[in-house]
Amino acid sequence: MTRGTVRSALRAVLAAGPAALALAGCSADGVGAGSKAPAERPAVDGGTGTKAPLAKGPRLGAAGSACELPVIFDLAADWEPEAVDVDPGADFTALAEQGTVVLVCEIDAKPAGHIGYLRVWTGTPPGTGAGPDTDPKAVLEAFVADEPGAGEAVYTPVKAGSVAAAEVTYTVGGEARDEPGPGRAFALTTPEGPVVVHLGGPDLEEHRRMLPAYELAKKSLRLN
Repeated sequence: MTRGTVRSALRAVLAAGPAALALAGCSADGVGAGSKAPAERPAVDGGTGTKAPLAKGPRLGAAGSACELPVIFDLAADWEPEAVDVDPGADFTALAEQGTVVLVCEIDAKPAGHIGYLRVWTGTPPGTGAGPDTDPKAVLEAFVADEPGAGEAVYTPVKAGSVAAAEVTYTVGGEARDEPGPGRAFALTTPEGPVVVHLGGPDLEEHRRMLPAYELAKKSLRLN
C-alpha cells in the first residue's frame, strides 16, 4: 500500500483519535482504550466572539514540558499535549510525515469539550541539505500538497508572536467525509528548522469552535 493510500484511508481516524498510539504500532483496540469522552463545556464561537473568555493552560515547548519544541506557546485550558515518538518500523509511520516535516506533538481538545487536535510538526535545520526549502510559505505548500484531498488553499503572510510566518487555509475532501472539511496551519522558520502548527477537525463547526486555541498558540508563540 502506498503512503498516499495509507493516509487517505486513515485520515478520518487520525482527525479524531490519537496518532501517537498508532505511530508506536499499537492496535486499534489500544487507540480506543486511550480515548476520552469530550467534557461538557460552554459553546464557543470560534471566530466572531467567544461566549466566554478563553482560559489559558500551561505553556508548551520548553524543557520539561510535555513536548519540547523549537518554539514555546500558550495552550488553551484543558487541552492535553502528548509527544509523538515515531517508530520507524511502525505500520503507520507514513502518517507522521507530511511534506518536509514530521509530527512531533499532539494536543488533544477532547478534555476541553471538542473533537480534534492541534498538531505540531518540525523539519530539519537549515543548511543540512535535507528538504528543499525552509521558507514558511514553501513549507506550507509542501505540507498541503502532501495531504490527500486538499484543495482551495489560500496562503497569507502573518506573525506568530513577533516572528514572521505564513498561514494557509484549505479544504480537505475524500471518501471518508460527507462534505469537505477545513484545514488551517501556520509555519515559521527557527534555527532548528521549520515548525508547522496545524488545526483540523471533523467538520466546519468543530473547527470553528477550536479556532480560539489555535489563535492563542499563534499569538503567544516565541522562539525557544
